[in-house]
Parts: sequence; structure tokens; C-alpha cells
Amino acid sequence: MLLLEFTIEPFVEGEPGPHVMSAVEAAQALGYEIDFGPFGSSCSVPATEAGQVAKAVLDAAFANGATHVSLHAERMPEAT
Repeated sequence: MLLLEFTIEPFVEGEPGPHVMSAVEAAQALGYEIDFGPFGSSCSVPATEAGQVAKAVLDAAFANGATHVSLHAERMPEAT
């Protein structure tokens, strides 16, 4: 599993615009629960689907006015 974290700009504290909400909704439409934070959002996805989720987030964000998207991917520790 990978943790995908994304921060979408322009950033307006407390007022996520359509560029943010559409990206969150795009990941949710693929079946992923989003941890929506004050400065960025994240979700856990299988490594085989990370590219599809990242593409959906990027496409939706830029189609709705984003000027910059930071995307971070990190392998999550395996459950024991």
C-alpha cells in the first residue's frame, strides 16, 4: 500500500475551492477514502492503482483552476 498525499494550490485557508474539491471527489469516485486536512489531503491506495489515482487527482485539480499540485507517495509499512 502507498500513502498518497496531495496539496493543491492556490491555497485559501478554510475555503477549498473547486480545484481542491474536484480532486478529492475524483479520488473518492475511484473508491478511496480521503483524509481531508487543512493544508493537504491523503489516501491509502494499492501500489498498482497509485498511478490511476494520481492521474485522477491531477486531471481534476488542473481542470478546475489549480495552479500547482504537490504529490507525495510513500510506501506504508506492511501489517504484521
